[in-house]
Amino acid sequence: MSNRSDPTALRLADIVARVGGELVGDPDVTVRRVAPLHTAGPDDLTFLAQPKYRAQLRETRAAAVVIGRAERDATRLPRIICDDPYLYFARVAQLFAPDDAVRPGVHPSAVVEADASVPASASIGPGAYVGTRARLGERVVVGPGCHVGAGVELGDDSRLHALVSIYAGCRIGRRAILHSGAVVGADGFGMARDGERWTKIPQVGGVVVGDDVEIGANTTIDRGALEDTVIEDGVKLDNQIQIGHNVRIGAHTAMAGCVGVAGSARIGRHCTVGGAGMILGHLEIADRVQISSCTTISHSIHKPGTYTGLYPSSDNASWARYTAWVRHLDRLADRVRSLEKEKKK
Repeated sequence: MSNRSDPTALRLADIVARVGGELVGDPDVTVRRVAPLHTAGPDDLTFLAQPKYRAQLRETRAAAVVIGRAERDATRLPRIICDDPYLYFARVAQLFAPDDAVRPGVHPSAVVEADASVPASASIGPGAYVGTRARLGERVVVGPGCHVGAGVELGDDSRLHALVSIYAGCRIGRRAILHSGAVVGADGFGMARDGERWTKIPQVGGVVVGDDVEIGANTTIDRGALEDTVIEDGVKLDNQIQIGHNVRIGAHTAMAGCVGVAGSARIGRHCTVGGAGMILGHLEIADRVQISSCTTISHSIHKPGTYTGLYPSSDNASWARYTAWVRHLDRLADRVRSLEKEKKK
């Protein structure tokens, strides 16, 4: 049994009291970390989310395991029984990795304009800039080198990691997390052809980000041309995502890395988009749509479901041959129809 005086350790009984679930085994077993089955040690709590990993469960050295109700008797280790082991694991992981405590105050090297509203509970890091008329909520963290533009609003308990840029007039909700390099409110790609040149269309809208949104490193969200780009509550955006101007993303939608969404697309609630998925502009995506990785959506989707448009990779010569076949499919279909008509005569 681990030393209870260790402040980093948690008893299984304490975990169940805070997170829920049913405990089977010694309630005084303590754990200091969470870890996967194959690397967990005697101080770790692990989890079994899929039956295909039962062999790893039999061999794990973990102190205890989180398992689903159907796997109740799959191990003799102390165990926490729950409905969704992966979700439970995520909640326990939060207990072992709490957010850094906010250290209120403005670093001497930061610049805060005189008419900005910054509560005493906020933290402004080295080299950060807070522009005129900006309004920061309670316990907001603005990390080193961040730029908070004129008139920006940051909701309570939001956190900007280092080098985040928020352009003028954008609004960020409560408990938002913006990772390093994120840019919110840069101009949308609005250009009008002028003979052999391009004329820039002023982008006078803003960006509105809801509560509990997370924006990954180097992700960019463009401001609207006339109306706002809107990211609703609970949206989760991974790293290196591009959101075009006037896009609207519905609540609790999640997108993996390198997704691109072109201007004026409307994406529903509770959707998911796999890595490198692409959504063309001016389309509408219904609620609860799942888009697979590397899929390009070129038309609106009006029904929930999973949509996939993958073309498997192969050696270049084979790929060229398959592509040639695809180009001739229309001609082949016409020939088949002609043959069917001849047969009916």
